[in-house]
Amino acid sequence: MPKSIQSIQPPLKFIPPRFNAVILQIAKWLLPVFLRFRLRPWLPAGIINIEAKNAQVLAQLYQQFQAGKVRFLLAFRHPEVDDPLCMFYLLSRIVPQVAREQGIPLQYPPHSHFLYDRGMTLWAGNWLGWFFSSLGGVAIRRGKRLDRQAIQTARELFVNSKIPIAVAPEGGTNGHSGIVSPLEPGVSQLGFWCVEDLAKANRPETVFIVPIAIQYRYINPPWSKLERLLSKLEANSGLPALPIDNSINSQAEIYYQRLYRLAEHVISEMEEFYRRFYHQNLPVIPNQDINSRLHRLMDTALQMSEQYFNIQPQGNFIDRCRRLEEAGWSYIYREDVPDIAALSPLQRGLADWIAEEADLRMRHMRLVESFLAVTTNYIQQQPTAERFAETTLIIFDMLSRISETKTPARPRLGWRQACLSVGEPISVTERWLNSQSDRQAARQATSQLTQDLKIALEQLINS
Repeated sequence: MPKSIQSIQPPLKFIPPRFNAVILQIAKWLLPVFLRFRLRPWLPAGIINIEAKNAQVLAQLYQQFQAGKVRFLLAFRHPEVDDPLCMFYLLSRIVPQVAREQGIPLQYPPHSHFLYDRGMTLWAGNWLGWFFSSLGGVAIRRGKRLDRQAIQTARELFVNSKIPIAVAPEGGTNGHSGIVSPLEPGVSQLGFWCVEDLAKANRPETVFIVPIAIQYRYINPPWSKLERLLSKLEANSGLPALPIDNSINSQAEIYYQRLYRLAEHVISEMEEFYRRFYHQNLPVIPNQDINSRLHRLMDTALQMSEQYFNIQPQGNFIDRCRRLEEAGWSYIYREDVPDIAALSPLQRGLADWIAEEADLRMRHMRLVESFLAVTTNYIQQQPTAERFAETTLIIFDMLSRISETKTPARPRLGWRQACLSVGEPISVTERWLNSQSDRQAARQATSQLTQDLKIALEQLINS
């Protein structure tokens, strides 16, 4: 199990953006290295090529933005942790090149502010907060019902900054290049706020949201490395080697059977874990669909955390995970304790006890986070090496959270290429005019814009 938190921690302070042009330029120089190695030079199997479709759309928007005609937000898909690097490459390399080729004059190089999860600095270190802040990033607490400082900062930047803003509307990674998770309404709300603020200031700019899809493909299908990883996961989970079935000719079918068998075994082990030690009623139902079992298991795991934090289960799995994360952080990073050193030994001992137990209870939720988008249909629809790899790596993450003393780096299965697709900008200004009659109309407009953005992202990844 990864290293646990065993003591009370200071409050998580807001990290404001402090854009630094020098740091940005250094990051641009180092970007090819980050893409290929990502701080792991002994594993040269990162991203070797990035392509972009319809990048001229962004070049034209940046020209209009710099001319004071539009404001826009980049709403990008977030399947993996490499996505921000790919977005950085798109803006710093591809868009300027396309602008030059098409004779689109830009006053200064494209860049953007961006929102990032405040929790990233907890596992990566405080240096990451400094680095992201220097690039114009805004730290936000995803589970906080109203992170006023972050939201107000993002709102102000959207309206007045010299560069646009980028947000991942899914709120977090789902590990799947081919599935868009439910979108959070924050992107749509930021769009409507921007139109409203511009109207109050009598400014004429039109506001757009630009959908951007990101997908990854291996240069060469990594079947041999997948074989080794699957064998390792089977051994770590206690599964004996699968006998060779000579009646199966398809390599994809062999891998699917092994992966399905591994997933079923892990689910069975976890079901028994919750039955025996948490006294949960998880009856064995003959021939029950594995997707149904997984969803039941995820619900059970979340209930273990929700019961401890006295939270009622509301919304989808993503909503529940976000609320639990914030509840856990409120027990660990104590905003109600201004000076930890001033606590009496008794108070400090109780505070440490609560922090340690909260961290343990949150681990049920962390297991669920990895499986938010997992379904057996994902591979069946397209049995590609990429989809096998994505699913296998998710199981690797889950088993590592339980069995390893610290969370290991994901295995690198091979060189990959990233494909970014820029969609048609969605006008928020036009929709805002129809949302001003009453609160119900405003809520409906926000919901419809969120749904339309999701559809646009799905069309981009399926085109």
